[in-house]
Amino acid sequence: MRSRKYLELLIAAVFLITQSGCWSSNEIEDLAIYAGMALDAGNENPEEKALEQEGGSYSKTNKITVTVQIVPLKAGSKDEVKGKTSPYTNISGTGDSILEIFRQFSLRLNKPIIGHHLKIIVISSQLLQERNIKEVTNFMLRDNDIRPSVKIFLSSGNAQQALSIKTPDEVPSFYINDVVKNQFRTSKLMDAVLLTDLDAMMHSKQSFILQNIIQAKKHIEFSGAGIIKGDTGRWIGNLTQEDVECIDWLTNQGDSGTIKTYDEQGNPITYEMKAMKTRIRVESDKDNQLTFQVRVETKGRIIEDWDVEADPSSRSYQKEIEKLFKTKLTSMIEHLLNAMQSRYKVDVSKFGQAVKIQKPGLWKEVKSNWDDTFSASKINLDIDLQITDFGSTTK
Repeated sequence: MRSRKYLELLIAAVFLITQSGCWSSNEIEDLAIYAGMALDAGNENPEEKALEQEGGSYSKTNKITVTVQIVPLKAGSKDEVKGKTSPYTNISGTGDSILEIFRQFSLRLNKPIIGHHLKIIVISSQLLQERNIKEVTNFMLRDNDIRPSVKIFLSSGNAQQALSIKTPDEVPSFYINDVVKNQFRTSKLMDAVLLTDLDAMMHSKQSFILQNIIQAKKHIEFSGAGIIKGDTGRWIGNLTQEDVECIDWLTNQGDSGTIKTYDEQGNPITYEMKAMKTRIRVESDKDNQLTFQVRVETKGRIIEDWDVEADPSSRSYQKEIEKLFKTKLTSMIEHLLNAMQSRYKVDVSKFGQAVKIQKPGLWKEVKSNWDDTFSASKINLDIDLQITDFGSTTK
């Protein structure tokens, strides 16, 4: 019995000794892990200029500024971020090649940077006014170190400032990444656009939107969306928060949402959507002039009403309130349609997808010039809004 035990131990020891490790691996302690990246129009910071004056220069043109947010090993989990010291380090470089800028970081840091745990990329709208989005994201799409699940955002201001916001003992990249999880609470938050999604969007050459981030006094807010024009790959303007909500209504993707309006006395009333269904029917004439018949059906409840004298059980009151909300929702959607068809002349709410499915032959003819075709099309809007619940009430 004892000899058998010795034999088992000997076999286990031989097995462990003969197992080979990964010869080309790098210990995590020897790497600088970055969790966030910001891309801005090229503008050297004072530190870069000072280093260049001391001889730290190389052949380049200042087309882009890249900032990475390095997370120390002890801050690898946001639950472990303790103490008064900053749980992250931001470092920026300016040039005309993101890979070359990353290699320059190796001259300034004691550890090489690695992007296996990159969570977010924030791109400034100013940069995308000057450069095609394909140009500035080409490296990230090619780099095997960067995962395709990275979330992509736009910034109305300086993108690197989004990586320096005030957060409650947390790395800004983690904080921004987590805000998206609040989507179940508000339709003003878009579905996260991942790096793989962005690749497909760019190759389709159709216009699209990215969630926009605004900043004030080192605090951020997700506010509306930036429009990327399909044929140029450049930023052309922003949609409002309500526009983003309406895109959910039109694309039949919303599972949360509210509508606020006012009664004749100026009292605010708020509708909470509990169910929604949107249908888009595509019609065309012999000249390929398109007409979209859009029907939005929604059921919900009055979640807030400042008119304390109102009787929510009265059918006449219900009809009156339904009419108010229908008018408000119609106004919101028409604002979005006007922005798309007249102001920016782009389709970012998947009307083209409806044509592709319902009239594939026609789609082949118009897809190469879809934004212009969409802008000249007619859209008829039909809204059926029903209030089915008034919540808890004292009456």
